[in-house]
Amino acid sequence: MRQDNQYGINKQARYEIINEKKEAKVIILQAIGYPIESNYIESPEIEVTNKELFDIYANDQWNGYKVHKYQYLFDQKLLPDFAYQILDVRPDNSYITSNTSFLVLPREKRSIENSQKQKFKVDDVIGQKKAKDKSRIITKYLEDPDKFKNWAPKNILFYGMPGTGKTMLAQALANELDVPIKMIKATSLIGDHVGDGSKQIHELYEEARNNKPTVIFIDEIDAIGLERKYQSLRGDVTEIVNALLTEMDGIEDNESIITICATNNPQLLDYAIRSRFEEEIEFSLPSKKDRLLILKTNIETLPLKASFDVENLVEKTDGFSGRDLKEKILKTALHRAISESCDEIREEHVNYALEESKKEVKTIEDKMFG
Repeated sequence: MRQDNQYGINKQARYEIINEKKEAKVIILQAIGYPIESNYIESPEIEVTNKELFDIYANDQWNGYKVHKYQYLFDQKLLPDFAYQILDVRPDNSYITSNTSFLVLPREKRSIENSQKQKFKVDDVIGQKKAKDKSRIITKYLEDPDKFKNWAPKNILFYGMPGTGKTMLAQALANELDVPIKMIKATSLIGDHVGDGSKQIHELYEEARNNKPTVIFIDEIDAIGLERKYQSLRGDVTEIVNALLTEMDGIEDNESIITICATNNPQLLDYAIRSRFEEEIEFSLPSKKDRLLILKTNIETLPLKASFDVENLVEKTDGFSGRDLKEKILKTALHRAISESCDEIREEHVNYALEESKKEVKTIEDKMFG
């Protein structure tokens, strides 16, 4: 901040000190949740039982923010990226100080009807034409299992860079056919006691057999299915792998059950597991055309106006996944704009997000190569 007198106080700071009306006295927040909810990350229910403690917590991260009605504030500590919306602030367009009092309302529960309306279909998955075309065989099978007789698709592997839409396409297939989908992360199968993981596998497939047709989606399959020479990296998960192989082999009646597994590193999978997949479907990074569409689609949902050159951003994000574009660029730029109390996302906010993404890559490289 520019210092403009001998006491080191700039004009804006002096104005805030003189004009006490700029201090936010009371802010009414409503818990909104995470920008995207999934089967893995659900927005928790927020209940403030100690208001005084929450005031300290809120002030510690938002002190100095200029706030107005209907603005969003994002948690940066216990629940990173969890959003609150300001339903009212008195006075409006004022600054959070150590004297600001907060009232938090629980988030509104969405009805089942509204939740169903938000389900996306295969065509909503941007790009990945080859993967979508290959996945149509799953659709055909679940629509008419008898047509395939003993030649039904059973086990499919989705592989590709993180954030390229593997989970989204699996969900979209289930939505389009209106069939249940059981989604699980392989890491959650590694329990504290021997037998926990294998029991979960068998229970998962037993439930699927009772609710056919069903899609089972296991993400990060390499967490338990690494090649045996990497055994020390995964720990002893032999019983989990054996249970999964048994179910994938269809010892029980698994007709009308599709198992889709996903991984970022197919080359690390143990041959015993990889050989069970009759189809491996690759997910590639988005093309220039796809990046433009991904950006435009997500920009429409931003709570602030986007006043930056989208075409220029497309040129600068070659090699970014769809998730990178949304989470590392648009979200970071949005948060930067909100933290500066701006009413729009400008070019400098996007440039800041691009620089931050480069720092993250550099940090990873430093950790890997010293």
